[in-house]
Amino acid sequence: MPYEPPTHTVERSLRATSGAKIVAGVDEVGRGAWAGPVTVCAAVTGLRRAPEGLTDSKLLTPRRRTALAAELERWVTAYALGDASPQEIDELGMTAALRLAAVRALEGLPVRPDAVILDGKHDYLGSPWQVRTVIKGDQSCIAVAAASVIAKVRRDTLMAELDGGAYAAYGFDANAGYPSPVHKAALEELGPTPHHRLSWSYLDALPRWRHLKKVRLSAEAAALESGGQLGFDF
Repeated sequence: MPYEPPTHTVERSLRATSGAKIVAGVDEVGRGAWAGPVTVCAAVTGLRRAPEGLTDSKLLTPRRRTALAAELERWVTAYALGDASPQEIDELGMTAALRLAAVRALEGLPVRPDAVILDGKHDYLGSPWQVRTVIKGDQSCIAVAAASVIAKVRRDTLMAELDGGAYAAYGFDANAGYPSPVHKAALEELGPTPHHRLSWSYLDALPRWRHLKKVRLSAEAAALESGGQLGFDF
């Protein structure tokens, strides 16, 4: 299916309106999975012409995506990855876990970016980062598209490495921790692994394992229990 290649339009706009010199594209993968981390990549590309075929990672075949990720890792000016573990997702909730993973990625860059292009309509980063959200930024913005491909391939590789031994039945190599018939059947028979998110609603449909579900405290309750202030310290 034909698609418009991504451009530097948003990055040029940020540079012109805010004076930003270093702009990072940020994208995540793993938000809707039952197992594994949520992974965020921050990529800085400058204004160079992108490699041929660059687009949202979901529009690429696995083979093309893997080859392109290897090319992008050499082509980008800089990139870094950040993860939030299943346990952190259970404890913090997805929005805060995304921010944690994104901050880890951004702080892993050799130079702090002046501005960030964030895929989607929701700014889960917030202050002190200067953020421009772009719906379908992984298709329209070169830096975000590069981040999406690198993040997807790295997380898929991580999940595939779990697909053996005690975890072979879950099919992580094929489903990367996302819902699938094989994954659901393994959960029904064997229950969740240490790599599963235990606050997710899939456990509601598994009577044998429902007792393992974790109920996350509200932000207010967590603050009261800890004796601290409302909010999370990243």
